[in-house]
Amino acid sequence: MQTVFDGHVDPTIVERSLAASSLGSMWLDIARPEYPRLSSSTTCDLLVVGGGYTGLWTALHAAQRNPDQRIVLIEADRIGWAASGRNGGFVEASITHGHANGKTRWPNEIDRLTEMGIENLDGMQDEIARLGLDVEWQRSGMLAVATEPHQVEWLQEAADEGEGRFLSSEDVQNEVHSPTYRAALFEADTCAIVHPAKLALELSRACAEAGVRIYEHTNAASLDSGGVAVRVDTGGAIVTARQVVLATNVFTSLLKRNRFHTVPVYDYVLATEPLTDAQMDRIGWTNRQGIGDSANQFHYYRRTEDNRIVWGGYDAIYHFGRKVDAAYENRPDTYRRLAEHFFITFPQLDDVTFSHRWAGAIDTNTRFCAHWGLARDGRVAYVNGFTGLGVGAARFAADVCLDLLSGKDTPRTELEMVRKKPLPFPPEPLASIGIQATRWSLDRADHAEGRRNALLRTLDALGLGFDS
Repeated sequence: MQTVFDGHVDPTIVERSLAASSLGSMWLDIARPEYPRLSSSTTCDLLVVGGGYTGLWTALHAAQRNPDQRIVLIEADRIGWAASGRNGGFVEASITHGHANGKTRWPNEIDRLTEMGIENLDGMQDEIARLGLDVEWQRSGMLAVATEPHQVEWLQEAADEGEGRFLSSEDVQNEVHSPTYRAALFEADTCAIVHPAKLALELSRACAEAGVRIYEHTNAASLDSGGVAVRVDTGGAIVTARQVVLATNVFTSLLKRNRFHTVPVYDYVLATEPLTDAQMDRIGWTNRQGIGDSANQFHYYRRTEDNRIVWGGYDAIYHFGRKVDAAYENRPDTYRRLAEHFFITFPQLDDVTFSHRWAGAIDTNTRFCAHWGLARDGRVAYVNGFTGLGVGAARFAADVCLDLLSGKDTPRTELEMVRKKPLPFPPEPLASIGIQATRWSLDRADHAEGRRNALLRTLDALGLGFDS
């Protein structure tokens, strides 16, 4: 059977909408501070490798815990240039990539994990306000919409379990006008939206003000431990640190043990030109809820402060060999598909054009949310695997890393989620074959009223199924 997104869109509308778009993240089209390259060897108490959200929250919270620490953060490129400057800006409370995913994997912990997620989101909101970070924070809530009949039942069941408020077709049309919406689930307090690049840059400012030394264009080439210190070679200078946090996420880990635990999957995004008041009136989107649809291959979208619509998701592309390559970011077929789906969702916006198109690599593992560990006699902590839901979870992950390095048990380190690691992905070509087969099966499920085939049922039974 067909889904609503198999509908026809005039190709001339799609081509016109994309014709003037620029390749590159809209969020990064802002003034950014320059931090120096590390040019000479140095020592510190804590070295943080990676200048995205995880690394920045780690450095900031380490400085808050012990202001006398000497903390260094190094970034191979620019602060926030990768996933932290390319995501949709959804700050979700879930630290398990959705309630269903967490409940399946840690049924005995899910209530506590849910509480910790809300505590983390509340704490993030309070900290941003306290530090005066200009990140365009709005506690907007999240609207999950059903675009197929079988999804209505899913959302009703979630509402019955207390996960949000069920909205009928009429109710959801009162919020946002789309002919594709059949029902929705609204969670008012579990999601905020931000300007993602501003979040990274403002965190870097807070780090610098707290005494953290930040170096850009400083790539960590290798890690060597001996005695009571860890030495990180940056290809021109050596950083000798008492402790290290590896926050490199999708990029190749300095620890070989981690290299089979994550794979890079490319996500693609469009951003419209600012909509006029008349265009906004056509869709009635007067609030600023984040929106996502309910298929396995889903779209996510939100409004910006200047009334652009950021529209992403659906295609999730893995390239053979676990490669991360800027050449993968320009994928015309995917951008055309995203534009088609935009106009199916909002046909009344057929005069809208896109200003930007971009992509980025997401680090995913076989449980679809972060995993942690210690190495080198407890002197190196790491975290990976956020699977696209790391804007909020990165702050929680940073605190876990610092707890692990402290050597003391905390409510966070005692979690089964923290103590246990996911199964690794197999080597090539098995990884590629398995990922492509799973992606095909998820698409088939979307076209079969959600029914999962034998492969997906087997993965579910092994605890490897994607169900969030």
